[in-house]
Amino acid sequence: MEKTILVGGKAQQGTGITSNFLGRIFCRLGYYVFNYRDYPSLITGGHNFNVLRVSDKQIFSHENQCDVIVALDQETIDLHQKDLKKSGFILGRQGLKSPKLRPIEAVPILERLKLAPVFENNILIGWLFKYLGADKEFLFKEAEKQFGEKSERVISTLQAGYDLNKDFFSENKFKKIKGEKHLISGNEAISLGALASGIDICFGYPMTPATPILKFLSKKQIQEDILVSQLENEIAVINAALGASFGGAKTMVATSGGGFALMTEAVSLAGMAELPVVIYLGQRMGPSTGVPTYTGQGDLKFALNAGQGEFLRIVSAPGDPEEAIQRTEEAFYLASKYRTPAIILGDKHLGESGYSFDQIKNSETPNKRFIVKNPPENYKSYKISENGISPQAVPGQGPVVRASSYEHNEHGNSAEDAASVAKMNEKRSRKLKYLEKEIPKMTPVKIYGKGKNLIVSWGSTKGAILDSLSELPDFRFLQICYINPFPQKEVAREIKRSKRVILVENNLTGLLGQVIRENTGLLLENKILKYDARPFTPGYLIKEIRRKR
Repeated sequence: MEKTILVGGKAQQGTGITSNFLGRIFCRLGYYVFNYRDYPSLITGGHNFNVLRVSDKQIFSHENQCDVIVALDQETIDLHQKDLKKSGFILGRQGLKSPKLRPIEAVPILERLKLAPVFENNILIGWLFKYLGADKEFLFKEAEKQFGEKSERVISTLQAGYDLNKDFFSENKFKKIKGEKHLISGNEAISLGALASGIDICFGYPMTPATPILKFLSKKQIQEDILVSQLENEIAVINAALGASFGGAKTMVATSGGGFALMTEAVSLAGMAELPVVIYLGQRMGPSTGVPTYTGQGDLKFALNAGQGEFLRIVSAPGDPEEAIQRTEEAFYLASKYRTPAIILGDKHLGESGYSFDQIKNSETPNKRFIVKNPPENYKSYKISENGISPQAVPGQGPVVRASSYEHNEHGNSAEDAASVAKMNEKRSRKLKYLEKEIPKMTPVKIYGKGKNLIVSWGSTKGAILDSLSELPDFRFLQICYINPFPQKEVAREIKRSKRVILVENNLTGLLGQVIRENTGLLLENKILKYDARPFTPGYLIKEIRRKR
């Protein structure tokens, strides 16, 4: 039981809302869905489309071949009818042109109900669900939940569309099956992970694809007693976050590559001053402005090396929303414990796609603040300790608390003598030894499948790879979840025991492969790299892997 539905139209025609609504109805019926968003960097106009894949089995990706195209304009037909399966059809209003079109007389209904053209989408949805054999009550319940006061008008158009379809029905009926599913995007998951971690403040400057995190958390400010603040630029964002961190707040910033580029000096400041901060870096295709509303994995080594000098930073890369919650909680915990920046590497595909799960779980990472409550009078802001971690106090508790961008002694006073400089560098570097012992508890790598050959990848490519494995029984998949500290032993072991190894990445030069070579000495020569700003699909991946045999 599987269908792929493409919803296309111009910006502000409601393609995203329509596809999300469809997905939530299928989840209410008990089916798994994956919702992929594609849109240009235009506020109005341009071609927008969503691909909604629906299945009675767990899925983590979309495909380009469609069973149904819901066309809100002629351009959708012109661009996508080539991707329609032989048995597929196009659903759209009367007047659109295609031999595969099922024309719907929506205008008379809208005129009768005195509704705006955007409500045409609901007429098409109603017709489609009659075709699929779904109980209309599930449409109405989801409309009430999602649209609130507007739901009466939505329901009237859903009913009208449902009644229009009198003689065209799918052979496979999407009846209610056991267990509702939960639909969540990567950005929503990052936000939920931050809330579960006890975040106090999120600073940001709007930048695709990280902006939805600011919007999601801003709606939770009163309920969760947090602050979300949009500042004038990304330099202000990261420095404000460090100031709040100095005051004892759990802070996060959300940005993309261009914004992170402006933050790099302050990332070094966090390393020197030992101020914990969580940075969500939602990648998009660069360099520079690049392709701002599309995806890529080109910032891996940037995240690992951003900032001047040598200092500890934590870099993790979730592959789906469930992992995004877990890695965000771990980032807050580790940043606070080790007094260092923690970077969560996501991308547009993970952040803005909708994934479905039977249930959404938080991690088992403790929600803890590593703040000294009653610091002694002789408190030292940068006390030299065995594990390199200096107890963190906050200003106003009694003794003087300092944070310095300059090299300093234990008290936080500037120091340039050779002995102090060496001691502080050694102190900060000792954290890594203890962090490396803790990371294995957090599943730094995951292995799927049992084949003798190996696919190696990271981040959002996980979905397409997992959905490909059923067609590639001689392959297993090594997902690298922590890039720093790098799980050297686990990665080397899996590569060495494999007959063939293929690296899969959404970038031009195989950045993860370079990191693996640096850490293990192993060269991965077989690569499938995609750098057209679009994510992998299972069909594309299976074809490319088979071609390399």
